[in-house]
Amino acid sequence: MIAELQCVVLDCPDPLRLAEFYQAVLGGTVNRPDPRWSVDEEWATLHAPSGLVLAFQRVADHRPPRWPDPARPQQFHLDFGVADLDRAQEQVLACGATLLDARADAAPDGWRVYADPAGHPFCLVRHG
Repeated sequence: MIAELQCVVLDCPDPLRLAEFYQAVLGGTVNRPDPRWSVDEEWATLHAPSGLVLAFQRVADHRPPRWPDPARPQQFHLDFGVADLDRAQEQVLACGATLLDARADAAPDGWRVYADPAGHPFCLVRHG
């Protein structure tokens, strides 16, 4: 095992509104204090009773997906918690991932953006 799934992140124009929508559907707590994330106008979370965490990220000029239009595909990414970013990076690259953005490593908690072999983005986030 390389990482632990922390949350599924959905792009959207209004993070709090979407978190509240999913709270109505799933139950749980919107923006519960959690040391893994800070919430603000750009980022909201939902901790569901099942233990699932959904996160909602504001995207400027968000264009919602249109099912099943491939020109406007589904939009989300996964965040994986890792103890050692460098080691996890070696492992995901060996599995076929592509590094998309290492500049994020300067963030206080440390994170990096990759693409899976099909091009879907995901993040490795330092925890612990």
